[in-house]
Amino acid sequence: MASILDEYEDSLYRSASVQQSRASVGIPHSGYVNARLEKETPIFNKQRIDFAPPEKINSLVVSSNQLCMSLGKDTLLRIDLGKPDEPNQVELGRKDEAKVYKMFLDHTGSHLLIALNTSECLYLNRSVQKVRALSRWKGHLIESVGWNKFLGSETNTGPILVGTAQGQIYEAEISVSEGSLFSTNPDQYFRQVYTLEEESGPAPVCCLEIERGIEGKFFIIATTRKRLFQFVGKVPEGTEQQGFSSIFAMHADHLPSFREFPANFGFSEIAFYTPKLRSNPRSFAWMMGNGVLYGTLDYSRPDSILSDERVWVYPSDIDITVNKPISIVLTQFHFLLLLPDRVKAVCTLNGQVVFQDLFLEKFGLLTRMIKDPTVQQIWIHTEKVVFRYHVQRESRDVWKMYMNMNKFDLAKEYCKDRPECLDIVLAKEAEHCFQNKRYLDSAKCYALTQNYFEEIALKFIEAKQEEALMEFLIKKLSNLKPSEKTQTTLLTTWLTELYLNWLGMLEGDPSQRNLYLDTREKFRTFLSSPKNKDCLFNNRASIYELLASHGDTEHMVYFAVIMQDYERVVAHHCQHDEYDEALNVLSRHRDEKLFYKFSPVLIQHIPKKVVDAWISMGSRLDARNLIPALVNYSQSASTQQINEAIRYMEFCVYQLEETQQAIHNYLLSLYALCRPDSLLSYLEQAGTNPNRIHYDLKYALRLCAEHGHHHACVHIYKVMELYEEAVDLALQVDVDLAKSCADLPEDDEELRKKLWLKIARHVVQEEKDVKKAMACLSSCALLKIEDVLPFFPDFVTIDHFKEAICNSLEDYNKHIEELKREMEEATQSAKRIREDIQEMRNKYGSVEPQEKCAACDFPLLNRPFYLFLCGHMFHYDCLLQAVFSNLPAYKQAKLEDLQKKLAATSQPSKSHHRPKDTDTISLGKGQQSREQIKADIDDIVAAECVYCGELMIRSIDKPFIDPQKYEEEMQSWL
Repeated sequence: MASILDEYEDSLYRSASVQQSRASVGIPHSGYVNARLEKETPIFNKQRIDFAPPEKINSLVVSSNQLCMSLGKDTLLRIDLGKPDEPNQVELGRKDEAKVYKMFLDHTGSHLLIALNTSECLYLNRSVQKVRALSRWKGHLIESVGWNKFLGSETNTGPILVGTAQGQIYEAEISVSEGSLFSTNPDQYFRQVYTLEEESGPAPVCCLEIERGIEGKFFIIATTRKRLFQFVGKVPEGTEQQGFSSIFAMHADHLPSFREFPANFGFSEIAFYTPKLRSNPRSFAWMMGNGVLYGTLDYSRPDSILSDERVWVYPSDIDITVNKPISIVLTQFHFLLLLPDRVKAVCTLNGQVVFQDLFLEKFGLLTRMIKDPTVQQIWIHTEKVVFRYHVQRESRDVWKMYMNMNKFDLAKEYCKDRPECLDIVLAKEAEHCFQNKRYLDSAKCYALTQNYFEEIALKFIEAKQEEALMEFLIKKLSNLKPSEKTQTTLLTTWLTELYLNWLGMLEGDPSQRNLYLDTREKFRTFLSSPKNKDCLFNNRASIYELLASHGDTEHMVYFAVIMQDYERVVAHHCQHDEYDEALNVLSRHRDEKLFYKFSPVLIQHIPKKVVDAWISMGSRLDARNLIPALVNYSQSASTQQINEAIRYMEFCVYQLEETQQAIHNYLLSLYALCRPDSLLSYLEQAGTNPNRIHYDLKYALRLCAEHGHHHACVHIYKVMELYEEAVDLALQVDVDLAKSCADLPEDDEELRKKLWLKIARHVVQEEKDVKKAMACLSSCALLKIEDVLPFFPDFVTIDHFKEAICNSLEDYNKHIEELKREMEEATQSAKRIREDIQEMRNKYGSVEPQEKCAACDFPLLNRPFYLFLCGHMFHYDCLLQAVFSNLPAYKQAKLEDLQKKLAATSQPSKSHHRPKDTDTISLGKGQQSREQIKADIDDIVAAECVYCGELMIRSIDKPFIDPQKYEEEMQSWL
């Protein structure tokens, strides 16, 4: 025990490394490196306050960063630790020999009670400078005060409890007026509520504490030298201000519950630990004659707040008859005992002294130790010196204590942010579980440590704990990083092997059926885990080999489905003649490539279901890739089975509207082979436009000819516009079919006549049916009797076609009469035209002097002009300008040429006399006269009115601005 204690003390001061700590508890190396460059600060770090009191220190209290100390006989020093350079000194104003016995400061640091040895009590508020005597308190030596932390404020204490040296408990209230210093006595009331007794009678009330639980329940703790009393009761809601007398009244007839110990050293002291400001205390430590009673506070208990109590005896070097403890302070994991010359810190987890601080004699005897609960600072003073302890990272090594106590959950809680310590705890827990044969728990812990993987694995193998080994590997696998691919592969493969071995052992044992099913489910969960998916996929070949070596086809199929290796799944079903299952896999996963690969096999056995599956896939399948399967199937199948192939091809053609030539050609071949009736309807439905037909015409013609489908051949000839071949073949089948073919070339009368002659010859020469031959004449207007007569034999009498000849002659007569009538009409039309021309030559119009040009709006008679029948009048040059831009290029060139010729004929003579007959003079041989040139210009320019003629209509869609000159025009407007 001494060696462990020395090690723990050493760890508190951080003089040893974590690796030494691991060696001390027998835990193997974890792989963490813990190097510290400096010695770590101890938990309890002492600091001497730079303060030299002018007089000896009688008493010192601290709360909420407010420090008050009594100096000498009559001086009180107050220091706000937030402003330590601004101390406040207050005189008590006592002229007698009274001395300060004890001081009490509330939780806010606002209310200070000063108990004197003359059984008097003074009060000082933080906001005032004058001490006030509490008259109602006179005659009582105050030993303890229980502050009201729930109703107290800076100006009012609320109901508080006061304990005296005579054993009485009083209830009191102190209030400070806000308007003046004291408008009335500060002590509102002071009334006795209870008396504490021991077996010898009333005993001093050493400590008082008030705490509030749930549902309005209050707990009051009071201690004497040997006893610890508890008063429990409810204060009705809204009556808290009336005090606690009702709680004490409940125990007027019987003693409250208490704990008593035989030994005492004349007094006792209780300390509490509060984790956070404004929260309830969580634990307590009562210093009394037999040791320190330590426990937790459970506010949910009905009768007693104290829980998990234990008594830690004083260390062996403390003799209560010689150097009894003076004060006690409680922290989260330690309580500190103040002795006359030293301070000892005892761990509340194991009762061991973990810290001891010896004070030099020059400082004098230690007087008192107190703790400020708000900042967790501990203060100690002698008559000359004040010391302060800072508590720093108190829980840093608590994990080790819990670990040694086998409380591993708590140990892990206190080292969760220190991985090297957490690894030590996990390794110790794993070893503890292994020794206690809790192999699965041990495996889970080992998987979280940094211990050597091989050692742990061998450990479970030697113990023949295969299930625990699997658990260890699973946990280890889950903790690997994505980058650790090699380790992941090894663990995955090993786990697969272990699972297969385990399943093989359990499968043959009927008594282990439930375990087998549970293990199988775990194995499948392992295979389907998303985290393992990539690794399993990359190493699927090895996994397949393992599964095959164990003959586990069930899980091989299951693994293939997980890996989406449906090809392997379908192949497995096909090998075992499970064609329906194979088709179900294909239909469920709808992989086109797998359909192409396995359809040739499946259609041999379940053709209807396969075709149904193809149809359900719709356009996702390319029917061209399925044709080989259909061809192979149709060559060896019966007509009934071929119908399934036709059904799918019809679905592609009519439902999916496929246009691929291979599909249509294959459907044609199936029709030609088994369904000739459907063949002709298909061809007719496809139409006669070669550009919109999707089958190969030549292939279709050859196919139909091979199978003797003449009607289909005739249709194909018609589509190919080979009308002569169509008629020739149709005459072998049906004359009416040939007639329908002969009328097809509507734009080529010569060919149509030729086709009808073929039909007529066939009727006359082959069928020798004169009446039918005469019917051909009535069916085709192009044929005449003279065209058909050469086909008849010489011995045929004229009686057979007398009527036809007469009809022909009548037609000729009618045609001659019609030609005569047309000639007479033409003669009359020519006569009327000549009359109109003559009339137009003599037509004239009158122009008034004030008439203006319709284009330029200037007087018309100033220049040569044109007058149109519509009434519009234009200057010659204005009309020329309007017409020229709308003329075709060749007419513009001709007009320019005529203008040049006209200009050449109108050159003025140097003579002053105008030549005679200038307009009619000849310009030389081969040249036009001036009149002729002007007439040609008139024909171009004045052919029609520029506003009323076709020229205006043709220019309706012409832009107002020439597109080529648009930019130039736009710039001119800017």
